[in-house]
Amino acid sequence: MRPAASGVTLGPMERTPIEVVGHWLQNLLDPDVVNSVVAPDATYVSLNTEDAELQKILPWAGTSHGPQAVLDKLGAIFTRWENLAFNVTTMFGSGENVAVFGDFRYRSNSLGKVVSSPFSILAKVVDGKVSYLQFLEDSYATAASFRSDGSWTVQTEPGSEPFEVRQEAVKS
Repeated sequence: MRPAASGVTLGPMERTPIEVVGHWLQNLLDPDVVNSVVAPDATYVSLNTEDAELQKILPWAGTSHGPQAVLDKLGAIFTRWENLAFNVTTMFGSGENVAVFGDFRYRSNSLGKVVSSPFSILAKVVDGKVSYLQFLEDSYATAASFRSDGSWTVQTEPGSEPFEVRQEAVKS
Protein backbone atom coordinates (compact mmCIF):
# COMPACT_ATOMS: atom_id res chain seq x y z
CA MET A 1 0.00 0.00 0.00
CA ARG A 2 1.15 3.51 -0.61
CA PRO A 3 0.28 6.63 1.32
CA ALA A 4 -2.01 9.10 -0.41
CA ALA A 5 -1.16 12.80 -0.45
CA SER A 6 -3.31 13.23 2.70
CA GLY A 7 -1.33 10.53 4.53
CA VAL A 8 -4.11 7.94 4.16
CA THR A 9 -2.83 4.52 3.04
CA LEU A 10 -4.29 3.25 -0.23
CA GLY A 11 -5.46 -0.36 -0.50
CA PRO A 12 -4.90 -2.66 -3.50
CA MET A 13 -8.17 -1.57 -5.14
CA GLU A 14 -7.02 2.08 -5.05
CA ARG A 15 -3.67 1.51 -6.76
CA THR A 16 -3.24 2.27 -10.42
CA PRO A 17 -2.50 -0.73 -12.67
CA ILE A 18 1.11 0.47 -13.01
CA GLU A 19 1.46 0.63 -9.21
CA VAL A 20 0.02 -2.90 -8.84
CA VAL A 21 2.47 -4.36 -11.39
CA GLY A 22 5.38 -2.33 -9.96
CA HIS A 23 4.62 -3.58 -6.45
CA TRP A 24 4.66 -7.18 -7.71
CA LEU A 25 7.93 -6.70 -9.64
CA GLN A 26 9.61 -5.32 -6.50
CA ASN A 27 8.42 -8.36 -4.50
CA LEU A 28 8.48 -11.03 -7.20
CA LEU A 29 8.64 -14.14 -5.01
CA ASP A 30 6.90 -12.87 -1.86
CA PRO A 31 3.83 -15.12 -1.44
CA ASP A 32 1.92 -12.45 0.49
CA VAL A 33 2.45 -9.88 -2.26
CA VAL A 34 1.72 -12.33 -5.09
CA ASN A 35 -1.46 -13.48 -3.39
CA SER A 36 -2.53 -9.87 -2.79
CA VAL A 37 -1.97 -8.65 -6.37
CA VAL A 38 -2.69 -11.70 -8.57
CA ALA A 39 -6.35 -12.66 -9.06
CA PRO A 40 -7.30 -16.22 -8.03
CA ASP A 41 -8.27 -17.02 -11.64
CA ALA A 42 -5.48 -15.04 -13.31
CA THR A 43 -3.98 -16.42 -16.53
CA TYR A 44 -0.18 -16.56 -16.66
CA VAL A 45 1.45 -17.18 -20.05
CA SER A 46 5.20 -17.74 -19.94
CA LEU A 47 7.03 -17.68 -23.30
CA ASN A 48 4.20 -19.35 -25.26
CA THR A 49 0.78 -20.87 -24.74
CA GLU A 50 1.94 -24.51 -25.09
CA ASP A 51 5.08 -26.09 -26.56
CA ALA A 52 5.92 -29.58 -25.30
CA GLU A 53 9.52 -29.49 -26.57
CA LEU A 54 10.28 -26.12 -24.98
CA GLN A 55 8.63 -27.26 -21.73
CA LYS A 56 11.20 -30.09 -21.48
CA ILE A 57 13.93 -27.43 -21.31
CA LEU A 58 12.02 -24.59 -19.65
CA PRO A 59 9.25 -26.35 -17.69
CA TRP A 60 7.57 -23.08 -16.69
CA ALA A 61 6.74 -22.33 -20.34
CA GLY A 62 3.07 -22.43 -21.21
CA THR A 63 -0.22 -21.32 -19.70
CA SER A 64 -1.14 -21.66 -16.05
CA HIS A 65 -3.63 -20.05 -13.68
CA GLY A 66 -3.68 -18.34 -10.30
CA PRO A 67 -1.19 -16.88 -7.82
CA GLN A 68 0.21 -20.26 -6.76
CA ALA A 69 1.07 -21.06 -10.39
CA VAL A 70 2.96 -17.75 -10.64
CA LEU A 71 4.90 -18.60 -7.47
CA ASP A 72 5.55 -22.18 -8.62
CA LYS A 73 6.74 -21.15 -12.09
CA LEU A 74 9.02 -18.40 -10.75
CA GLY A 75 10.31 -20.82 -8.10
CA ALA A 76 11.21 -23.30 -10.86
CA ILE A 77 13.04 -20.56 -12.75
CA PHE A 78 15.16 -19.53 -9.79
CA THR A 79 16.10 -23.08 -8.80
CA ARG A 80 17.67 -23.40 -12.26
CA TRP A 81 19.20 -19.92 -12.62
CA GLU A 82 20.95 -17.42 -10.41
CA ASN A 83 19.60 -13.93 -11.03
CA LEU A 84 22.58 -11.66 -11.76
CA ALA A 85 20.52 -8.66 -12.92
CA PHE A 86 16.89 -7.85 -13.63
CA ASN A 87 16.35 -4.34 -14.98
CA VAL A 88 13.05 -2.69 -15.80
CA THR A 89 13.82 0.02 -18.34
CA THR A 90 10.30 1.08 -19.33
CA MET A 91 6.85 0.63 -17.86
CA PHE A 92 3.70 2.33 -19.06
CA GLY A 93 0.00 1.72 -19.09
CA SER A 94 -3.27 2.47 -20.77
CA GLY A 95 -6.41 1.67 -18.83
CA GLU A 96 -6.12 -1.86 -17.43
CA ASN A 97 -3.09 -2.71 -19.62
CA VAL A 98 0.48 -2.38 -18.38
CA ALA A 99 3.56 -2.98 -20.55
CA VAL A 100 6.96 -3.61 -19.00
CA PHE A 101 10.25 -3.83 -20.88
CA GLY A 102 13.75 -4.55 -19.67
CA ASP A 103 16.61 -7.02 -19.63
CA PHE A 104 18.09 -9.65 -17.37
CA ARG A 105 21.25 -11.72 -16.83
CA TYR A 106 21.01 -15.21 -15.40
CA ARG A 107 23.62 -17.88 -14.67
CA SER A 108 22.46 -21.48 -15.10
CA ASN A 109 23.03 -23.45 -11.91
CA SER A 110 23.66 -26.66 -13.88
CA LEU A 111 26.39 -25.45 -16.27
CA GLY A 112 27.37 -22.00 -15.01
CA LYS A 113 26.54 -20.38 -18.36
CA VAL A 114 25.56 -16.72 -18.25
CA VAL A 115 22.81 -15.50 -20.52
CA SER A 116 21.46 -12.02 -21.19
CA SER A 117 18.03 -11.40 -22.64
CA PRO A 118 15.58 -8.60 -23.19
CA PHE A 119 12.12 -9.25 -21.76
CA SER A 120 8.62 -7.89 -22.05
CA ILE A 121 5.57 -8.29 -19.85
CA LEU A 122 1.96 -7.57 -20.68
CA ALA A 123 -0.26 -7.37 -17.62
CA LYS A 124 -3.97 -6.64 -17.33
CA VAL A 125 -5.10 -5.30 -13.97
CA VAL A 126 -8.80 -5.45 -13.13
CA ASP A 127 -10.16 -4.23 -9.78
CA GLY A 128 -6.64 -3.93 -8.34
CA LYS A 129 -5.58 -7.48 -9.28
CA VAL A 130 -3.49 -8.86 -12.12
CA SER A 131 -5.92 -10.94 -14.19
CA TYR A 132 -3.57 -11.68 -17.11
CA LEU A 133 0.21 -11.84 -17.25
CA GLN A 134 2.30 -12.65 -20.32
CA PHE A 135 6.10 -12.88 -20.05
CA LEU A 136 8.36 -13.05 -23.11
CA GLU A 137 12.14 -13.36 -23.38
CA ASP A 138 14.76 -14.61 -25.81
CA SER A 139 13.93 -18.27 -25.15
CA TYR A 140 16.57 -19.47 -27.65
CA ALA A 141 19.28 -17.78 -25.59
CA THR A 142 17.89 -18.79 -22.21
CA ALA A 143 17.39 -22.42 -23.25
CA ALA A 144 20.97 -22.45 -24.58
CA SER A 145 22.22 -21.75 -21.03
CA PHE A 146 21.30 -25.39 -20.32
CA ARG A 147 22.78 -26.82 -23.53
CA SER A 148 25.73 -29.10 -22.84
CA ASP A 149 26.33 -30.49 -26.35
CA GLY A 150 24.72 -31.17 -29.70
CA SER A 151 23.84 -29.47 -32.95
CA TRP A 152 20.95 -28.58 -35.21
CA THR A 153 20.93 -28.68 -38.98
CA VAL A 154 18.94 -25.61 -39.97
CA GLN A 155 17.54 -24.41 -43.29
CA THR A 156 16.01 -20.95 -42.85
CA GLU A 157 14.98 -20.17 -46.44
CA PRO A 158 13.56 -22.26 -49.29
CA GLY A 159 16.34 -23.27 -51.66
CA SER A 160 19.12 -22.19 -49.31
CA GLU A 161 21.87 -24.48 -48.09
CA PRO A 162 21.31 -25.97 -44.63
CA PHE A 163 23.89 -25.08 -41.99
CA GLU A 164 24.83 -26.50 -38.63
CA VAL A 165 24.44 -24.70 -35.32
CA ARG A 166 26.71 -26.46 -32.83
CA GLN A 167 27.50 -26.05 -29.16
CA GLU A 168 30.74 -27.48 -27.88
CA ALA A 169 30.55 -29.78 -24.88
CA VAL A 170 30.94 -28.08 -21.54
CA LYS A 171 34.00 -29.24 -19.62
CA SER A 172 33.46 -29.89 -15.92
